[in-house]
Amino acid sequence: MSVPPSTATPPPSGQTRGGGLLRSTAVFSAMTLLSRIAGFARDALQATLFGTGGAMSAFIVAYRIPNFLRRVFAEGSMSMAFVPVLNEIRERGDKAALKDFIDHMAGALCAVVLVVCAAGVLLAPAITTVFTPGAWDEPTKFALTTQMLRITFPYLLFISMMSLAASVLNSFGRFALPAFTPVLHNLTLIAAMFWLAPRFDVRPVGLAWGVLIAGALQLVLLWPALGRMGLRPRLRWGFRHPDVRRVGKLMLPTLFSSSVAQVNLLVGTAFASLLVDGSQDWLYYSDRLIEFPLGLFGVALGTVILPHLSRRHAAEDAAGYSLSLDWGLRMALLAGVPAGLGLLLLAEPITATVYNYGKFTAVDTRMAAISLTAMSIGIPAFMLSKVLAPAFYARQDTKTPMRAAILTVIANVVLTIAFTTPLWLYRIHGAHGGIALATALAGIVNAWLLWRYLHRAGLFQPQPGWGGFSSRLALACTAMTLTVLALRWWIGDWTAINGLWLRVGCLLLAIVAGAAAYGATLLASGLRPRDLRH
Repeated sequence: MSVPPSTATPPPSGQTRGGGLLRSTAVFSAMTLLSRIAGFARDALQATLFGTGGAMSAFIVAYRIPNFLRRVFAEGSMSMAFVPVLNEIRERGDKAALKDFIDHMAGALCAVVLVVCAAGVLLAPAITTVFTPGAWDEPTKFALTTQMLRITFPYLLFISMMSLAASVLNSFGRFALPAFTPVLHNLTLIAAMFWLAPRFDVRPVGLAWGVLIAGALQLVLLWPALGRMGLRPRLRWGFRHPDVRRVGKLMLPTLFSSSVAQVNLLVGTAFASLLVDGSQDWLYYSDRLIEFPLGLFGVALGTVILPHLSRRHAAEDAAGYSLSLDWGLRMALLAGVPAGLGLLLLAEPITATVYNYGKFTAVDTRMAAISLTAMSIGIPAFMLSKVLAPAFYARQDTKTPMRAAILTVIANVVLTIAFTTPLWLYRIHGAHGGIALATALAGIVNAWLLWRYLHRAGLFQPQPGWGGFSSRLALACTAMTLTVLALRWWIGDWTAINGLWLRVGCLLLAIVAGAAAYGATLLASGLRPRDLRH
């Protein structure tokens, strides 16, 4: 997959040579790994201290709604529309114009999000009604969800402005500090569990305040970094600025398409409120485990490749654009297929090791493992979408991903009803697994649609070697599967293992052995580290 020197296109200013994309992805992934480790600690403590159902379910809904909007106004829609325009202005070499654009963009974003936050606080009861229909006949739970939603909603303002700063830093190749901000978020929530939650009669209310504080701290961390680059925004009324208006036009279609996975999760959350108490929690905890490989590899790939593709498009370098996309797709499969397979094979061991303590019972573990098993099927597709969607956004084409997103959400709703309704009617335990399976299959539909549109438009020319790459990947995954299954048979029932460290040791043994079998088989079949360079 390396580019011969005679045909390689020189990188634009600020772009590293050789393995620049791989190095940038590695930096982002390393910082994300720290975040995910902190996230595991946070989730384990949250499950142990607060359990599932009741007030905890109310907190999860109040946390998920502003988190969904974060994907719209922060690293999702806004970033996908903002970064290509930013890089286009940057290519002109006019720093004054760049600073002027950032000032006006920051002012416009702040104004819009302030209005959204105010509406969210005022309309919290109506929002709760839409997303938790199962709580209509539970006045206490309904009131708690509304109260915590009013606390968490302003988090959206802080995280949106933080994401604007992160997008600028990422466009200049500075990935480490933005990738560290989720670590700060998780550490703040852990602190809230111990110091804020005990001060409230309903302890999860303290977690809601922790979410708000975490957003403010993340913004405080990144804002000074822009000042050191001479790009710290001065908020200016930006709706008449031509480039801000371009971003706005690009954002409108991406409001939906860039957050399709979150839309599907919200659909699942609403359906889960109609099932047995705890269903929303089980889906939440399994989704948190799915987010580990997606954040570590998928988000890292999408974040790194978008500025690169947008610069290639701005420079009218079609060959470099296609080559970068080919690299991204191979990397997504190389990480996504074993990640999805590993979570599927180790669903219950991972769930038991991370969550099965204190108030999180063995039943909770089995229920969360059901949804984790179902959702893991979609991980390769989720990762491919992280690369395929930026291929359109980099060209400032936001309508095509929107069409794919609309069809995906329709598919998700239809599949959720088809899978969940029979299980719910016959009162079968694990009905929430139907919601998770629908989410996974909808993710596959989304990736397939994006690929189909990309192929039709003739934007991508696959590089030689895909047949050999696919064969090596299949062989390596087979070796990993046999290794993990053998260890699972040898270790037995994970929930029967007493002691945190013994569980952790057994789980690490299975993961390391499976990863070693996967990597050794790839090397034995001829794949070399140099082949991973862009």
